[in-house]
Amino acid sequence: MHWDILATILLTATIQSLFGVGVLLFGTPILLVLGYDFITTLITLLPISLTINLLQVTKDYRQIHLPFYRQILTLSIPGIILCLLLVTARKMNIGSVVGLFLIVAALKSLYAPFQRVIESLVRYERTYFVVMGVVHGLTNLGGSLLTALIHSKPYDKDQTRATTAVSYGTFALFQLLTLGLTLGPAAIATATTVSYMAVGVSMFLGTELLLYGKLSTERYRTTFAAFLFLSGTALIVKSLFLQ
Repeated sequence: MHWDILATILLTATIQSLFGVGVLLFGTPILLVLGYDFITTLITLLPISLTINLLQVTKDYRQIHLPFYRQILTLSIPGIILCLLLVTARKMNIGSVVGLFLIVAALKSLYAPFQRVIESLVRYERTYFVVMGVVHGLTNLGGSLLTALIHSKPYDKDQTRATTAVSYGTFALFQLLTLGLTLGPAAIATATTVSYMAVGVSMFLGTELLLYGKLSTERYRTTFAAFLFLSGTALIVKSLFLQ
C-alpha cells in the first residue's frame, strides 16, 4: 500500500461516512495533485466509495427518496457512462464554476439572494441531472453537484445521507462496470484494492459509532453546509492553482 493513498482514504472515508460523498469528491483532486493519473485514481477510489455507500444504504434504505433516485438512474447514469468512455487528456476546467455554486448553496440560508439563485438553478431539475452525469463522467466530481441539489431539499439527516449514498453509490457502480468492460476485471479486483476497501470500511464503522449518531438533523444540516462550503473552496483552489 502507498502511504499517501492510505492517508487520503482515511480522511475522505470519514467525510463520506458522514455525508454520503467524499472519497471521490476530495480523493480525486488529492491523488491527481500527488501525481497519480486519472484512471489509477478511479480504480483506487471507486471500490472504496461504493463499499461505504452500500453499508449506508443497507442501514437506511427505507429513508431513500425514490423519485429523486429514479431521476439519477434515467438522467444521470447515461451521461456518466458515455463521458467516461469518451474521456481524453483534454478536459474542461469547470471546477471553479462548480466550486462557486457549492459556496452559494452552503450560504443560502444566511443570504436571501443566494437562496433565490439556488431555487432558480434547481428549478430545471431534469437538465441539472443530465449535467451532473456529464460532469461526473468527465471529472469524477459530480458528487459536488449532487450534494448541492440534495441540500436544497427539505430532507432530515437520515434521508439526506441515504439518498446521497444510494445516488453516489450508483455513480460508482456504473463507473466500475464501465472500467471493467474497457480495462478488464483484473485491473480492478486486486489485493491492494481489497486492503484499501478494508481501511475505508473501518473508518465508516468508527465514524458511525462515534460521530453520526450524535448529530441532530439541524446540526447535521449546518455541518453539511460547512462541508459544501469547504468543497467549493477546494474545487476553486484546485481549478485555479493546481492544474
